[in-house]
Amino acid sequence: MAAQREWFEKDYYKILGVPEAATPKEITKAYRKLARESHPDTHPGDAAAEERFKAVSGAYDVLGDEAKRKEYDEVRRLGPGAAGFGGPGGPGAGGYNFNVSGDGLGDMLGQMFGRGGGRRGSGVGPQRGGDVETLLTLSFVEAAKGLTTSLHLTADAQCSTCNGSGARPGTQPRACSQCGGRGVVDDNQGFFSFQSPCRGCGGAGVQIDNPCGTCRGSGVEHRPREVQARIPAGVADGQKIRLRGRGAPGRHGGPAGDLIVECRVTPHPLFGRDGSNLTLRLPVTFAEAALGGEIDVPTLDGPRVTLRLRPGTASGSRHRVKGKGIETSKHTGDLIVTVEVQVPTDLTPEQRAAVEAFAAATTVSPRNGLEG
Repeated sequence: MAAQREWFEKDYYKILGVPEAATPKEITKAYRKLARESHPDTHPGDAAAEERFKAVSGAYDVLGDEAKRKEYDEVRRLGPGAAGFGGPGGPGAGGYNFNVSGDGLGDMLGQMFGRGGGRRGSGVGPQRGGDVETLLTLSFVEAAKGLTTSLHLTADAQCSTCNGSGARPGTQPRACSQCGGRGVVDDNQGFFSFQSPCRGCGGAGVQIDNPCGTCRGSGVEHRPREVQARIPAGVADGQKIRLRGRGAPGRHGGPAGDLIVECRVTPHPLFGRDGSNLTLRLPVTFAEAALGGEIDVPTLDGPRVTLRLRPGTASGSRHRVKGKGIETSKHTGDLIVTVEVQVPTDLTPEQRAAVEAFAAATTVSPRNGLEG
């Protein structure tokens, strides 16, 4: 957050009618009350009410933000009225330099106490490129195993003609004549000196006399490009992978942004997923559930494993096969098998006779105790 000139002129606490030690809740409450009272919708055509609303909103914009409020308090504490900083010959003699376009309080204090005298040579300087988002569709197996793939994008990229310089091939940008390549100009206000972006170069510090015909001096062009991406094992549906430095190129020598890949995972015909565990619904016959036995179970890797069912296995019971889930660099999940007893719907004469014999031999009803 950059120091603002008006911070020395306006008492935001007084505008909101709260003490300097007010809590965030008290500040918000005061703002809402004043905003309702002065809102332009309730005072149509009232210029004074509109100005009051703007003042209240501006005050809350600073005091309602914890970081801005902390910097505002510090700036006013070190301002013209602070002890030891206001008189000639004191610690503040010679004036302070505020970089309106800098990185905030750290830059300002560095200038105050002689650490570099400002961001010489940089000005607004290098700017980080923007992040680029893209969508990648993966099969269930690809998401579980991970893969390296090529992403085909159409987005901002470094100009292929000028390699990002913005100047026509065979020429070079030159230092801005107005700011000397600093990207900022000084605005002396008596005791204080402020810095603002140079209008001649837009804060870049350089001027391009012969712009590149492809990018028109921006150093960036919108074109198709291919990016190699490594998708880690175990990525989930909807998960976003951030690839550092693969996004839009930076300006004026700044770093590139990031490429954010949102993964869409298609379902599997057999397996489901619960974190790093795989899930499988296993149909078994009544005889297998009642008598128990060994059943072959498929795995995502291909080779089957043997699941041993105890006699009297209930439908819906869950069985764990260790180490047959999703394997990542940190953990390997399990395969969770849910048994589903299948009830036949079309019996042969032999099967019907066998079931009737079983029913006749059954002497205990499973509904005992439900009579009342």
